[in-house]
Amino acid sequence: MMTKSAVLHMLCGKIAAGKSTLTTQLGRQPETIVVSEDQWLSALYADDMVSVADYVRCSARLRQAMAPHLIALLQAGVSVVLDFPANTVVARNWMRDIFEQAGAAHCLHHLDVPDDVCKARLRARNALGEHAFAASDAEFNLISSHFVAPAPEEGFTVQIHGA
Repeated sequence: MMTKSAVLHMLCGKIAAGKSTLTTQLGRQPETIVVSEDQWLSALYADDMVSVADYVRCSARLRQAMAPHLIALLQAGVSVVLDFPANTVVARNWMRDIFEQAGAAHCLHHLDVPDDVCKARLRARNALGEHAFAASDAEFNLISSHFVAPAPEEGFTVQIHGA
């Protein structure tokens, strides 16, 4: 079943590249909801997440639980802004499976922002204390070392956003 109106919006970009800001903008579209990994992880596992390894474990559990729900939303004609990082081929393959099973369209938003800009934004965000999780420069570097920009051979519809 192909749902013409429903779109799975995915976001690819390093920490503080602007994914949450773009998510908010996309989420304002009619018949669109935002599903935020940070909000769900904070609500479900905040006390259990003190390391990157904890994030990986908890995020995997969340993805497993959310996939059927996301498919059902898309099949119902509701567009979804998936505010989960699409920063690796494995993560993007999980997302591909969702929109393919739902028969929905997709758009992979790649926020291509230099590391120095991301780190400056991260420090400012950490100083405000309004984000569910604060990351240090060292954690930024560790997490960013796993970042893989989307490649044409992956076959996604990609929209690139710069700084």
